[in-house]
Formats: sequence, structure tokens, C-alpha cells
Amino acid sequence: MKIASYWIENLQLLKHPEGGYYKEVYRSEELIKKGNLPERFGDDRCFSTSIYFLLQNNDFSAFHRIKSDETWHFYQGTSLTLYWISLDGVLESYLLGDNPENNESLQITIPKNTWFAAQINDKTSYTLCGCTVAPGFDFADFELGKKNELLKLYPNHKEIITLLSLD
Repeated sequence: MKIASYWIENLQLLKHPEGGYYKEVYRSEELIKKGNLPERFGDDRCFSTSIYFLLQNNDFSAFHRIKSDETWHFYQGTSLTLYWISLDGVLESYLLGDNPENNESLQITIPKNTWFAAQINDKTSYTLCGCTVAPGFDFADFELGKKNELLKLYPNHKEIITLLSLD
């Protein structure tokens, strides 16, 4: 059985600002011009991007949001839980993994502009997954959640925000 360090080394994964490790593996060469995109985008965007993403042990993906839908795909390891706070303030959770009998899905899509975070379910293991974003990811569209601001917006979700925020 492969371990997290195998994937980090062989896929040449780098530390991600939200937590965990990643590597971009696809960026469409074709662009959508700014005028053809919703106003929330400040410039042209490529059609689509994808990355490898890995969490291990106590790593987590801190609450953040982006301006596009993002689809997570399960590849290897243990399942993880994706948490998001819907636009109407409801906390939702979904299991990403390869065991449908345990309500796990191989693929989950997070809606645009939604605060979301993730953590692995077996802290002695890792999760290797992929993330696909369309229109393509740009760090200009990425906002890392500030714990105090999220707690003011969603005080009823204090436990999970405190657990999965960086500051």
C-alpha cells in the first residue's frame, strides 16, 4: 500500500495555502474572454483547470471560497468530509470516498462562492483526490476565510469554523 509521502514525492506536490499539498496538472489553453463571463470575474479565464490534492493525518483544507464551481474527485486513501456553508447559512457535509455503502461519493461539486473546508476521516492515513474548476482556477478568485469574520457571519457553526480555519 502506498503512503502519503509516496504521492507527495512522485506527483511533485507542493504545500497549498489552504492546507495539504497540490499540483496543477491541467490548464486549458483556450480562454473565455472577460466580456463573456459573469461580472464576478475580473479578467479572462481559461475553460477549466485541474489539480491533484492530498491531505494527510491532521491536515485539513481550511475554509475558503472561489468564484467557480469546484468538483472534487476521489482517487486513493481514506475518505474525507467536505463541509460547506450554503449561501443561506446552512452547514452541509458530504463524504468523498469509494464506499457508497457508507454514503461516500466518488465525486462532489461545491457551488461557486460557497465557504467550504475538508478534513480526512482517518487521521492515521491520507486522502489523494483531484479538483476540477470551471471556469478555470485563478488565485485572484481565491479567498481564504478569516476565522473571526466567519464566526460573525455564522456563529451557530462555531465548532467547525474554529476547527477548520487557519487564523
